Amino acid sequence: MKFPALRIENDVVRGLIMAGIFAVAGVLIGVLALPPAPRSIDPNVPGPDFTLLGQRIPMSEDADDRALQLARRYANENIVVKIPGGGQHLISRSTLGAQVQRVRLAELVSQTRDPASPLRKHVLAQPATSTTIALPVPVSLSSERAIATLLELKDHVDRPAIDARLDLQTRKLLPEQDGIQLDVHGTLATLQHAMHNGENEVEAVVSKVEPRLRSEQLGNVTFDSVLGYFETNYARGAKHELRTFNLRLAASRLDGHVILPGETFDFNEVVGPRDEAHGYKIAPVIAEGELVDGIGGGTCQISGTLHAAAYFAGLEVVARRPHTRPSSYIKMGLDAAVSYPTITLKLKNNFDFPVVVHETVKNGVVRAEVLGPKRELTVTYVRKILKVQAYQQVERNDSKLPMGVRKLAQRGVPGFRVQKYRILREGAFAVREKSIDVYPPTTQIVRVGVGDMPRDSVEVHDDPHPEYTADEYLITMQGPGIRTRGVDQDVPGGPTVERRTPGKTGKPGWTESEGFPTYRSESKEPDKKKK
Repeated sequence: MKFPALRIENDVVRGLIMAGIFAVAGVLIGVLALPPAPRSIDPNVPGPDFTLLGQRIPMSEDADDRALQLARRYANENIVVKIPGGGQHLISRSTLGAQVQRVRLAELVSQTRDPASPLRKHVLAQPATSTTIALPVPVSLSSERAIATLLELKDHVDRPAIDARLDLQTRKLLPEQDGIQLDVHGTLATLQHAMHNGENEVEAVVSKVEPRLRSEQLGNVTFDSVLGYFETNYARGAKHELRTFNLRLAASRLDGHVILPGETFDFNEVVGPRDEAHGYKIAPVIAEGELVDGIGGGTCQISGTLHAAAYFAGLEVVARRPHTRPSSYIKMGLDAAVSYPTITLKLKNNFDFPVVVHETVKNGVVRAEVLGPKRELTVTYVRKILKVQAYQQVERNDSKLPMGVRKLAQRGVPGFRVQKYRILREGAFAVREKSIDVYPPTTQIVRVGVGDMPRDSVEVHDDPHPEYTADEYLITMQGPGIRTRGVDQDVPGGPTVERRTPGKTGKPGWTESEGFPTYRSESKEPDKKKK
């Protein structure tokens, strides 16, 4: 009767023994899984050398001041921004808003001297520690100032892609060029990282801009014939030198440009910004109906001449805006106002073959041509003045003129509403297009002197523009299909013939006869006596 009780006790003991074995095993496994203990830190053992911007931080009391001097000098020096693909720019860190984080700097220097500091413990706890440790540079950038500086840099760095084009003088194919655009925020992040590491140069972050047209796409372009052309005149001489410069620059941007079948040409995209950074000069422009000085003056003559050439070539005019006043160099209905980046001229190549833009500026003539394979297309332009609106005259006091002296600052131009037709005829087929252009009246401005200087002390020059006249009815035809006696039939693109009916608006003196404000120029008797 005692043996069963003994077996029960033995089972309990065995269970306790097994539980103890598993517990001990678990403890051993846990101990083995723990990371190795860090090396003990002996405060009597000297730590590694700490450097800031390559200079050793001493363990002396003046360490804070020396570190602050180093950081301040770094924050005020220049940094080199390299541009991928070539070129670099030197930028002052102060213009980026670089500032020393003095509290952070003092904390770092303090930790280098304290054997029990988190910095020293972290360094000594590493498996392999260098004898020299470089501290991070506590210099921060002002995002607002840095972005403003980088946006200025972007104006110099950004380069538009240049399409493959044809050099129409040498008849050679010019290869395309990739463009680049500065990534302002990406470059800012790179600069911030460079500041933290105490670097003196960075590589800007840019994105590649692919050209629209590559050389391999132009292997079979034919440009033997002039499909349409137009010419306008420009004033020459030293007085108009800057405007002429702008004309040549804008024309060079689009000369040789190829428009593929079905593609739309955008004047602003091809010619690009008209500003000082892109080489343009200050010359007269039209702003709200008045002639004022502005960057890129004259560009509208390039766009207007091209529009007229494309008009007679039969291209589709997708977007085009007339000026706020008629232009002296081109007839109403054929001009095309442009202003980067808001107002542009768009032309679509609706043919099944590529066409090439050719525009030159020389000897007082701007000539635009649209080139392509030979075809028999005759284009007729019909324009009729539907309505005329009188202009107003205003007088403005001018303290730079003697009391009572009057000067015509701007000659008034009537407003016009014109109806236009374009008739495209090829063989037995003809298409007629109709549109309306509106030119608001231009105010006549007379300046009246209120100055206290002598009357003959100031030389007065009135607006030299003559009274604006326009044929009431105009027909212009161009193309190889024109057969008119006395007209040269061998003109490239075909001859151009005009038929005009002056009507009341095409004869000198018509504005006065219509009762519009008239200005009488004041002759200067003293000048006559001097002669």
